[in-house]
Order: sequence, then structure tokens, then C-alpha cells
Amino acid sequence: MYDALPQYLQDAYAQGILSANHRSAVFMDLYRDTEQLFREKLNLPADYTLLFTSSATESWEIISQSLVEQSSYHLYSGSFGKKWLEYAQYILPATQGQKLMANESLPVDQLQLGSDVDLIAVTQNETANASQVPMSVLKALGQRYPEKMIAVDTTSSMGGIALDFSLADVWYASVQKCFGLPAGLGILLLSGKAKEKVARKGEKGRYNSLSFMLENASSYQTHYTPNVLGIYLLNRVLQAMEPIAQVDVRLRARMAALEEVVKQSATFDLLVDNSATRSTTVLAVSGKEEAIVAVKKAAEKEGMQLGGGYGPLKSTSFRIANFPAITDAEFMRLVDFIKQY
Repeated sequence: MYDALPQYLQDAYAQGILSANHRSAVFMDLYRDTEQLFREKLNLPADYTLLFTSSATESWEIISQSLVEQSSYHLYSGSFGKKWLEYAQYILPATQGQKLMANESLPVDQLQLGSDVDLIAVTQNETANASQVPMSVLKALGQRYPEKMIAVDTTSSMGGIALDFSLADVWYASVQKCFGLPAGLGILLLSGKAKEKVARKGEKGRYNSLSFMLENASSYQTHYTPNVLGIYLLNRVLQAMEPIAQVDVRLRARMAALEEVVKQSATFDLLVDNSATRSTTVLAVSGKEEAIVAVKKAAEKEGMQLGGGYGPLKSTSFRIANFPAITDAEFMRLVDFIKQY
């Protein structure tokens, strides 16, 4: 969490935000201003619309229900990308996917996708194994398949690295990672092309149908009673943050320092040793189970909490968040701690 969060909470209470009706002018102004801040701070293109959900994972169903006409094709390397594929298959059984190793670059030139695939799903930053897909690969994917839509999971990278939103039609995230806020608010961004497809498919059978969401968003309202406090806090974080290009440079420099320390370690290794597919905002460190247990306990005694490994990597790895809310001094203190190993 950002250190300024307690003050933001006090301000929300004092300004009456906690009682704001989501059909009121106060809320509509907040929504409009927050979308504008996405354009100013994160370089969101003019024709993209900001929508709010309860979490990033809610977007799994929304995308399949309202955007995919025949099937989607999922490119993933870890547990969250796999879960997105599985939930998409529940809705559209023809959906398929391709699993990559965490160190494996996405083979764009080898993909053979038929006309039955109308959306390509990419987990840009895989939180489970700390791998990522760079913007250059997304660009190549769009150039190879310009007729298909691209949807991108940036749950643990949006707000931390510079994303070129023009390279895909759908982007989603949650606020509890790089936005430094409590969980409970999801972000969904749609391009003009995506909005046209929503209208063409015309799916209106569910409460979270995109047609219903977009209809309300056109007047800066939401279709359901939203997390007004979360939206207000997001607005305040965006106001205070540097332009994303500056945040990107700062986070990459910090991560480079940490990676170098892990490379020199006699105890630990980088879980993803391919720099082209290694995440900028989450670092996974591997080692023997007893060493993982020992370093986590030692870190706790120093007032630092190392994230556990995820799923099958739980006992043989730990994860380090390189999120903007963590100060440079705090991060470098961790780097110095890891040097002992």
C-alpha cells in the first residue's frame, strides 16, 4: 500500500465520497476524471474506454461472453494463464491454448491460427512464475494477425511498466498490485475496435454483459453499485504518480540491481533465466526447500515479507514484488539482505 493511503481514506470520508450515489454528479465527475488520468499518466489512447469490475479475474468470463464470437486462443506459461483458458473453455468449448515454458519466448512466427479463432488471449505478466511477454512480441502478434482481436492480462504489471495500449484491444488488471491499493477493484480497458465487436455480437443476456457496461459508461456511470471508495483511491494514486515512463525506468533499474545480486548468490537462482521473458514487476527466486524456508524466516525477523512460491513452485521458490508503492530505500534494503546469500 502507498504510504499516503491513510490520508486518502480520511479525505474520502471528509468529502462524503463514502456516501456518494453512483448515479450522482459527484460519482460521474470522479469516473470521468479517473479515465482522463489514465490517458495522462498511463498513455491510454483517446478511443479506449475505462470500465470497472470487481477483480481482474472477472474479466475472464466477460471477455468470452461479450467479445468472442467463435473461439479464443490462449498463450500462457503459468497458473493464472491456464485458469483463464479453463474458464474460457467453460463458456466456449472450442477455445484452445498453448502452454510455453517460463523461459520460452512466444513463437509468433510459428503460430497457425484458423479463421475460427477471433481473439488471442495473452498473459502479459504471469504472477505465478514471474515471466512476461514484452511489447515487441505483442506488436509482432498484431502484425501477423491484424484481423483478430488481442486481449491482455496485466494484473501485476499495469501501473508499473509502460504498456503500449494500441497493441491490443482489451487490457485488464486489478489495483492490489502496481496501483498499491486494497483488493476489490478491477480495471478493464476496451479499444474502439473492441466496442464495435461488442455491438456486433450483441450479447445482452447477463448482468455483466459488456453492452450493459458500456451503455452506462457512456454517461460515466456503472451498471452496478461499484466500489466507489476503491475508484476514489485509484484516482488519488493516479494524481500523485509520475508519468508511467518515469515509473518504468525506476522499476527496471531496481529490478536489474536485484537480479544481479541473485545471479551472484551461491544459494539461489533466478527462476526465469531468460531476460527477454523475465518479469519487471515480480521476481521469482528458486532454491532448495530448506533454504527457501530459512530465508523467509530471516527476512521476517528483519521486517520484510518475501512472497511464497505459487502452486507447484510453492516449496522451491519465493517471489519479490517490485511495485511502485515500495520505496527505493525499502527495495534496496531488501537487495542488501539478499546479498548475504
